[in-house]
Amino acid sequence: MFGFRIGLYLIPILFPLAAHAAEADRFAFIAAGFVELDRSEEIVPAIVKAQVLLDRAGISAGEIDGKPSPRLNEAIAAYAEIHNLPADTGWSRTFWDELTSEAIVPVLTSYSISGDDLKGPFVQLPLKMEEQTSFKTLGFANIREALAEKFHMSAELLAKLNPGASFSEAGEEITIANVLSEIKSTVAARVDVDKDRQTVKVYSAKGELLAFFPASVGSDDKPTPSGKLKVTAISSEPTFHYNPKYQFREVETQKPFDLPPGPNNPLGSMWIALSKPSYGIHGTPEPSQVGRAASHGCVRLTNWDAQRLAAMLTRGVPVNFIEKPDATFVAY
Repeated sequence: MFGFRIGLYLIPILFPLAAHAAEADRFAFIAAGFVELDRSEEIVPAIVKAQVLLDRAGISAGEIDGKPSPRLNEAIAAYAEIHNLPADTGWSRTFWDELTSEAIVPVLTSYSISGDDLKGPFVQLPLKMEEQTSFKTLGFANIREALAEKFHMSAELLAKLNPGASFSEAGEEITIANVLSEIKSTVAARVDVDKDRQTVKVYSAKGELLAFFPASVGSDDKPTPSGKLKVTAISSEPTFHYNPKYQFREVETQKPFDLPPGPNNPLGSMWIALSKPSYGIHGTPEPSQVGRAASHGCVRLTNWDAQRLAAMLTRGVPVNFIEKPDATFVAY
């Protein structure tokens, strides 16, 4: 009986302690300072801070995961280009000081899960593409996946920031990356797709770098076109038509089929058609694989980056595919 009473007394004490611990963890990310990076696979608060600030500046490092990667290195190089820093700046105190010098808004914030968030629709999709034709939508698998994508985060980071969250009730407060600030959409004069660096850069008519995105650009089996193409159409929430001539390795059927729209559609939530038939720039159902895995010949971005790019484009904008002579594709 005595032990039971102690348990009752401890319950109201433990809840504030847990909340305090969560606030302390959030502060560690918000107040993170520059650190030297190693090869650890652990989430680094300083990298999370940098990725959020870069995202807000229109320079995407892809999925915000708090880990070193070639995607982060390329984003830093793009930031250096815009801010007239040395090309070899890299992850350094020079980069850090410039990036954080005017960072006032915290990189993490609270978000209240809404009823709409919980509605989904959530679906459990079969692995084989041809077995997904009967679904009405190719939606997220669960609310965690949906919220991670909404705030440009990895599922691992979302879980780390919210260890006690149930993700099951409207009104539940969670911690998320603070990336939904308005970015002024500017009109692109040209897009450069670097097939070797696996990047997409957007330039103004004056040659100024406006935005940067990591990408998956083709593969040995399905190379991306070379030369100059143009944007011919932009479609939000596209359907996907499979032609057996594509000869995707993971598709067994020899018959054509169509897949409905949804964030887990093979094209993601955005399709930017180019002037070579069946080629384009599009989103993806697997944001963590952008820049890491080969594409089927198109240019693959995260869904949020594809949406951001589409907002800058109009029909006729040139898209230049850049590559070194005799270059060999190497995924990150």
